[in-house]
Amino acid sequence: MDIDVDLIRRDLAQLVSIDSVGGSEGEVMAQRWSAATLQGLGLDVDLWRLDLDELRADPDFPGEEVEREEAWGCVGVSGPGTPALVLNGHLDVVPSGDPESWTGADPWHLHEVDGSWFGRGVCDMKGGVVAIIAAARAVAALDVQLARPFAVHTVIGEEDGGIGTFATLRRGHLGDACLIAEPTAHQVVAANAGSLTFRVEVPGHSTHGSMRASGVSAIEVFESIHHALRELEERRNATPAAPFVGVPWPISVGILRAGEWASTVPDLLVAEGRHGVMPGESLADAEAAFEEAVRAADHPYLRENPATVTWPGGRFAAGALPDGDPFLTDVLEAVGGGPAVVGAPYGSDLRLYQGAGVPTVQFGPGDIEHAHAVDEQVRIDDVVTAAEAYARLILARCT
Repeated sequence: MDIDVDLIRRDLAQLVSIDSVGGSEGEVMAQRWSAATLQGLGLDVDLWRLDLDELRADPDFPGEEVEREEAWGCVGVSGPGTPALVLNGHLDVVPSGDPESWTGADPWHLHEVDGSWFGRGVCDMKGGVVAIIAAARAVAALDVQLARPFAVHTVIGEEDGGIGTFATLRRGHLGDACLIAEPTAHQVVAANAGSLTFRVEVPGHSTHGSMRASGVSAIEVFESIHHALRELEERRNATPAAPFVGVPWPISVGILRAGEWASTVPDLLVAEGRHGVMPGESLADAEAAFEEAVRAADHPYLRENPATVTWPGGRFAAGALPDGDPFLTDVLEAVGGGPAVVGAPYGSDLRLYQGAGVPTVQFGPGDIEHAHAVDEQVRIDDVVTAAEAYARLILARCT
């Protein structure tokens, strides 16, 4: 299989240079880049503007955590009919943080060191997207007649809920099976935990800092809530079912805000974070378990002044490939080498395809530990290996 690493490097350099942080103009630019690139490969391209108001009004809308005034979908299909295979990748990325903390380079400029590419999004997941494009290019160069078409879905908004894939499926772009090119560290992900974004507003009673004992610090009240959430996390992760291991549905506090003046006891703390959702658990049940733990937190001030829990942002249900689905065999044969089949502790667009009746797994270049990180990176060999596997999968499913 002829995978041109120089063209992969070119494509990835162009994509990394597009600052496609969720909700930015870069999301639009990245989708236009994708449409032009897929069209250049000879695919029939559907590039359309998302009706954001209509999508947000849908009762199954997966949520958002950034503001958007404009968003686009992009699908390339190799021919008429229902695709035998969908290859999916998202083009939105998280912010880069302080550019000065990146080693030796602009995070929006692709650079290469010791066999790895560095830059925001190279792992999560523009490296996977360019591997998909390389596979489509390699299959086209073989000049084989495909009995069934394949499709490439590039989407936005995966990082904050999945509006791009949600809109793509609502538009009718389906297939017999789907592979998402998320970074999987040489493993095949057949199931995802879900996640919800929570906000907890914790009350206190303010007073002068010199009279601390006369007030109630919202920070100290939150300590009781945080302890209760740690106990909840331990109970929920005590015996995870295969293919999950470790702590697959953690509860993590990502943001804390409290206080307005150094010498004032704070009367409000706001905590925001993510709550893991177990397979087979509804989002409503996951919310109820969290809210009950907050209500049960052992602090006397909470008895008359309960904390408030709300659920803004993305809503990721858990998802899994059905047991015994033959698509897993196809993917394992295309990947080769007997990769482990695992469950991932994070949410992804897998659950949206599964919810639409499309069997879905994840396999892609890179390791999730490098996603969202300073000095985000992906091994060049991993990108090439993934492209080869995608090309083999296209041929297996479509010829």
